[in-house]
Amino acid sequence: MPSTSFAFDTNLPPEGPHAVLWDMDGTLIDTEPYWIAAEGELVAAHGGTWSEEQAHALVGSALPDAARVLQAAGVQLGVREIIEKLGARVAAGIRERMPWRPGALELLTGLHAAGVPQALVTMSERSVVDELLPLLPAGIFQATVTGEEVSRGKPHPEPYLRGLRLLSELAGAPLNPARCIGLEDSAPGIAAASAAGLHAVLIPNATDPGAGPWRRVDSLSGVDLRVMAAWLAQVNA
Repeated sequence: MPSTSFAFDTNLPPEGPHAVLWDMDGTLIDTEPYWIAAEGELVAAHGGTWSEEQAHALVGSALPDAARVLQAAGVQLGVREIIEKLGARVAAGIRERMPWRPGALELLTGLHAAGVPQALVTMSERSVVDELLPLLPAGIFQATVTGEEVSRGKPHPEPYLRGLRLLSELAGAPLNPARCIGLEDSAPGIAAASAAGLHAVLIPNATDPGAGPWRRVDSLSGVDLRVMAAWLAQVNA
């Protein structure tokens, strides 16, 4: 949902990003271990086994897709019930400890202070996102897109296209996706950001999608507005 409390800064340098769109799990906060633990506990409760390989194959996937994989692994619950149980387990983990990824919070708050519009684009549902937002400065995200708000999840570009549309509506003009940066850690996520036309940046975490039509950095530590402007300048030189 968009926030109306943010005034778009029309004086941002033209060489810098016009907006930054963030994945949440594994990119902004390191919740993938929470998801993996929740999956394993749920499968075990239904008498099945869950391997690390199976867990990593689901990283970044849309939750309905993940739920169907868990059903195939023996979880005898409906898709909606599986999603709710996983989300509740992850939300509990966040309440216990917020695991920020290196450099992510510093970059998020630095971009906010510089007036760069930002959106959160996640396959987690609103109940999980609501655990994160109160811990951040009010209005730090001008738009948020959650898994239940799109018909096609990552790797489809719909989540990022929705985020761009919400930001464009607030800006009063269409944003050029190529001048916007999408930050991701997973194969489905980086594919979605790239397919949406964003300057997609991969920060590998639990899994490593490898090379592709995207930029790759080891960490967000040390990344700031100046670094992002340099990324875009390299592409548009």
